[in-house]
Formats: sequence, C-alpha cells, structure tokens
Amino acid sequence: MALTWRAVVLAALGLPVVLVVPATGTVMLWTLLVVLVCVVDVALAASPRQVAIRREVPSSVRLTEPATSTLTLTNLGARRLRALVRDAWPPSTGAQSDRHRVDVRPRDGARVRTVLEPTRRGDAHADRVTLRTLGPLGVAGRQASIDTPGRLRVLPEFASRRHLPSRLARLRELDGRASVQVRGPGTEFDSLREYVIGDDVRAIDWRATARRSDVVVRTWRPERDRRVLIVLDSGRTSAVRVLDAPRIDASIEAALLLAALATKAGDRVELLVFDRRVRGRVASATGAGVMASFADTLALVEPELVETDWPGVVAQVRQRLSQRALVVLLTALDPAAVEQGLLGVVGQLTERHQVVLASVSDPEVDALRTARTGAAAVFDAAAAERVGLERAAVAVRLRQRGAEVVDALPDHLAPRLADTYISLKAAGRL
Repeated sequence: MALTWRAVVLAALGLPVVLVVPATGTVMLWTLLVVLVCVVDVALAASPRQVAIRREVPSSVRLTEPATSTLTLTNLGARRLRALVRDAWPPSTGAQSDRHRVDVRPRDGARVRTVLEPTRRGDAHADRVTLRTLGPLGVAGRQASIDTPGRLRVLPEFASRRHLPSRLARLRELDGRASVQVRGPGTEFDSLREYVIGDDVRAIDWRATARRSDVVVRTWRPERDRRVLIVLDSGRTSAVRVLDAPRIDASIEAALLLAALATKAGDRVELLVFDRRVRGRVASATGAGVMASFADTLALVEPELVETDWPGVVAQVRQRLSQRALVVLLTALDPAAVEQGLLGVVGQLTERHQVVLASVSDPEVDALRTARTGAAAVFDAAAAERVGLERAAVAVRLRQRGAEVVDALPDHLAPRLADTYISLKAAGRL
C-alpha cells in the first residue's frame, strides 16, 4: 500500500473531532474510518502488475550529448490506470524529470520520455521502473517495481574532432592534391619533372635524363597503407586527475583524433589498451568502421590501479607487428614510472619501429612555477620546477633511444600528436 498526502490530510481532519470528544473510542473510530477509506481506494486502484512496459533507448550516444529513454505502457487490466511512473537511471546519466504522471484507459497505452544527459563514459544500465497506481480518491494506491532492462553506451566526447579539418588539409597537401610535393627517401614514387635549382641531386633520375635533353628528377608522395599501432596505457598513472578529469580521458581524445587522421591518410590503424593484460583491442582496419570500433572500445576503458607491464607491451607489439610501423604510446611521462619500466625496453621498439610517446602535462604544475606570492609559494614553485626538469631529462633519454616525445596540456595533446604524425609522414619516417 502506498499513501499520498491526501491520507495525511484526511487523518488530520479528525483532530477537531478528537478535541471536541476526547475519548479513546473517538480516536479509534476515526482511525478506522481513515483505514477503511485507504483500503477501499487501494482496492479500486489498477494493479501495477497488469501493465506491460517496453523500453526504447538508443544503443549509444556521445558524452555530453542528450539521449531519450522512452517507456511504452499498456494497461492490460480492466480498471483505469492513474499512476506515477519513475524511470530510474544511474546518476551519471543525468536523467531529467524521471517521474511522469499517466492516465490510461483499459486496453489503452501511453508513452513517457526521460531525457538523459550523460556525464561519464561507459555502459549505463537502467534500473527498475516503479509504478505507483492511485485509486479514484487519490488517497492510497499500489506500488510495484518492475525489471525493464535497458543499456545506453556512452561513447567518448571526441571534442578534438574540431582539429580534424585543418590536419586533413595538410594531409591533402602532402598527398599531392595541392601544390606541395614531398621528395625524399622512404616515400612512394609519384612522377617525373624537370630539374630546377635547389632540387636534391639525389632525386635525379639518370635513365630518364639520358632519354631526354633535360635533367629530370623524381617527385614523391607520402606512403600509404602504413601500419599505426596506438597503445593506450591503462595502468595506475592514467588514473591521476589532471584538472577535473582523469589523465586517460585526454589520451583517449588523442587516440581518436590520430585514428581519424591516419584512416583518412589510408593507413591501417590498430588499438591496444594494456596494463598488465589486454583491456581492449581494435584489430588492424581501414575504412569507415574504424572510428566506430575505436569509440565503442574506448567507451569502456577505465584506469586500473596496477603497474603497467612494459615488457608485456613490447611482447604484444611484436606479436601484432611484423613490419616497420608507427607505434604510439599514450602514457605518463612520470620520471619514476618511466625509469623503472619503459626506459629499459623502449630500445627494443625503436630498433624496428618509429615510436612516439605522448603524455599529458598538468597545467596546475605550470601555474605553481610562476607563483611567488609568499614563502610557501616559493617552495611550491621550486618543487614544480624540479618536476619539470625531471620530466625534461626523461624526455631527453627517451629521444636518445630513438623515440619522439610529445608532452602537452590536456587540450593540446591531441593536435600536437596529430602534427607529429603529419611531420613524420612528410619526412618519410613511417
């Protein structure tokens, strides 16, 4: 039995009667009357168990974008359904106005909609639908919670896609569709043209020159169908919060932008999420389905509070790549973690592959460096400066072992990594 505010008001109306006739029998009589009214109202209320419920919810939605959960209610009973419906979702879905009033005649139906504004990646599972039916007096009714499964997959926001058009324009220039032509070793032959002052003499095609009266040079275009393996570190360092989000969120944005760019460039892109075991994987693929697979896999990635097994990462890379490729490590440039793990094995990757390490820097540390308002602030600035020097020293040691290092703020990491990819492609180093 579910009571409403009207039952409380009905009970309160008996207070003057009790004051006029202050007897035990009066109190019991009024209480019996209230109970009787409630029982009759409950008996006349429609049964919530005789309501068929069907839920419709999108299979996926991007973070911060709205989605709608639709409940279709069908009254299978013989009584009129006056009910309050609660469509319960986890708090992270940001459900707006999840309580709805319905009035449905027998054998009729109604739809109620709940707007969801997710604030967190991953799978959100709907809770039970609660129906509170009321009798004709609105004093009391029946209540039941019914399991109505529903799942909404919240994909990464991919806010860095705003950088994609400008980077694609640069790729088109490199690809020869604009006026820029790239020449140098490690690229694919494109065409022949006459020699002009300033051309590299190593690009001269002597056979073609012998057949003509002019000196001829080869022009080149960036190689296509290269392999790009993105390794996302999901170990404990990825759980560190930078500003108001975990470090791994910025890495996910960088992975999505690089995947979109490399796919447009005609390269085969693969994803590996790893700490001490494989947490997610997208096999080598090309075409329109790459981004959907990346978003679907990265939606479920969460940091694990374990140390990353870097020798295991090397083994996974060797298992998946038999030819030279671009290996992008999205991890933390934390001096202690790098020196104890990655630094000892990065040479095994760089001897066969082009390696890029991309890391998120903390803007709060940069802010501490410039603070000089008091003695405590000076000590904080000194500590922040020391952290910066240690990160720079580790970056130098990684570069000495053949790896490129990209260290940028959360909002700048994705475009900086994309620029590095374009630069490597232009130089024929992929």
